[in-house]
Amino acid sequence: MEEINIDEADLRLLDLLQNDAARSNQTLAELAHLSPPTSLRRIKRLRSLGLIEREVALLNPDKLAPLLGHGLTALVEITLERQGAEQLEAFEAHVVPDRAVQQCYRVSPGPDFVLVVHTADMPAYLALAQRLFTSNANVRNVKAFFSLKRAKFDPRLPLDKPA
Repeated sequence: MEEINIDEADLRLLDLLQNDAARSNQTLAELAHLSPPTSLRRIKRLRSLGLIEREVALLNPDKLAPLLGHGLTALVEITLERQGAEQLEAFEAHVVPDRAVQQCYRVSPGPDFVLVVHTADMPAYLALAQRLFTSNANVRNVKAFFSLKRAKFDPRLPLDKPA
């Protein structure tokens, strides 16, 4: 594995980008106290190192709701019958490609996985449950928690370096 070295200027750029990646390089450079060519070079390096995985637009679900409906968000705990490495990887390979699965975490202790899923409505959730869980012979237990309100959503990572 390649050793990755970053400094305070890189951390400033990463923080600025995860707050608003649509800013121009000129603005990013100003805010990070760098020259525009230096800013551009550093951002290119951060991308090539894989520290910037991708840039996306975060949509406002409340403003989209009148157009598309609120949908149904669920946090789903999954316990497998057998938890060998091969079975865990097979389950991940089965659920991760599904568009309704927004997040997939392998966890411990407790269930084996926690998924965040979003569907149009309860019938769509039932179809997802059949497709991903019920039809899988290795799924022992499914426990779903349905979101009533999203009080906070923040995809940003804290970039404080340990002391």
